Amino acid sequence: MAEGNGCCKTTGPGYGTPLEAMAGPKEALIYVTCVYTGTGREQPDFLATVDVDPNSPTSSRIYVVDTQMNPKAPSLHKVVQPEDIVKKTGLAYPHTSHCLASGDIMVSCLGDKDGNAKGNGFLLLDSEFNVKGRWEKPGHSPSFGYDFWYQPRHKTMISSSWGAPAAFTKGFNLQHVGEGLYGRHLHVYSWPDGELKQTLDLGDTGLIPLEIRFLHDPSKDTGYVGCALTSNMVRFFKTEDGSWNHEVAISVKPLKVQNWILPEMPGLITDFLISLDDRFLYFVNWLHGDVRQYNIEDPKNPILAGQVWVGGLIQKGSPVVAVTDDGHTWQSDVLEIQGHRPRGGPQMIQLSLDGKRLYVTNSLFSTWDRQFYPELMEKGSHMLQIDVDTEKGGLKVNPNFFVDFGAEPDGPSLAHEMRYPGGDCTSDIWV
Repeated sequence: MAEGNGCCKTTGPGYGTPLEAMAGPKEALIYVTCVYTGTGREQPDFLATVDVDPNSPTSSRIYVVDTQMNPKAPSLHKVVQPEDIVKKTGLAYPHTSHCLASGDIMVSCLGDKDGNAKGNGFLLLDSEFNVKGRWEKPGHSPSFGYDFWYQPRHKTMISSSWGAPAAFTKGFNLQHVGEGLYGRHLHVYSWPDGELKQTLDLGDTGLIPLEIRFLHDPSKDTGYVGCALTSNMVRFFKTEDGSWNHEVAISVKPLKVQNWILPEMPGLITDFLISLDDRFLYFVNWLHGDVRQYNIEDPKNPILAGQVWVGGLIQKGSPVVAVTDDGHTWQSDVLEIQGHRPRGGPQMIQLSLDGKRLYVTNSLFSTWDRQFYPELMEKGSHMLQIDVDTEKGGLKVNPNFFVDFGAEPDGPSLAHEMRYPGGDCTSDIWV
């Protein structure tokens, strides 16, 4: 069943297994984090409530975080102050959170208050959201922080590594990769003890590993991590001697391009997820502009099952063109949805529990948005819905679904993470 006690146990629908969750009711609401930070607009970031029920007459956007009392009108419950976190743990730049079986909440933090990666680690909050301390044992912090996932039956947690906040918060500089300010490692911990057991160097094929996922089946000892800069999906797995290893499972070749900052453009895999039945894996290429679906029934040999273009830097009308090996140029077709042309590239994705609808937003990080997609600063983000063929595979953009965050009362905002009310089973950890 999904892990959860205390605050984590009382708010979710309580599905016992991933397959049970797939048979649950269709989603009616999605919460979307929307950001003004870095846009030049002095407004607070907010949480939008998006009504995705095609039969509903409403579509609300509410600046709140507590979703239990009234899912359509969340309310602010509590703020954990950064000063309290720094004072008790030295941690800053919180990112990924997971509820633990104990009722505690575990949060990865990307650095210290000065933006140094060396100060990163894992924060523990109790069920009342009070700071308890660090999760990992003293001296067992990772070299860089970002995402993490644990598989309790294998007594293992594995974390990924983005980079030093002092570097990535200023925008992307390729020189910083060579200077060691970005990660290329996975960190394998004993669970729930917090002892760093192994560090996997992904090498030049695994630069900037971001989102990480085990298969949902709690008995499985394999998963994937999306390596953004090298645009590879790397599979990690347990070996016969109990240690962990890795191999490239999917590789997105960089495109030869003209009229861009570099002669080659990586896909930049920034997000991925796995369907609850472990049949399909989905990921985005933020710069290229496509969303992909792979059949992973054989985890060692993923097969491309669907692909759709929803923006990117090489769409028709852009000055950037891709060049084939024989010298011909090409661009992706321009998509129009309800009279709108997609802005930016696909960045965050969220899959419905039944696996039949994939939601997509397009903001990565405000300074990176400004650097690669300056139009987002002026016109804001949007949210799309992609229909999924779960039988034969295939993706198709829903022509009747377009949520525009460019028309907010306080000005265009940047849409990022998405979650369902009462828990997000596609991001749940099962035991």
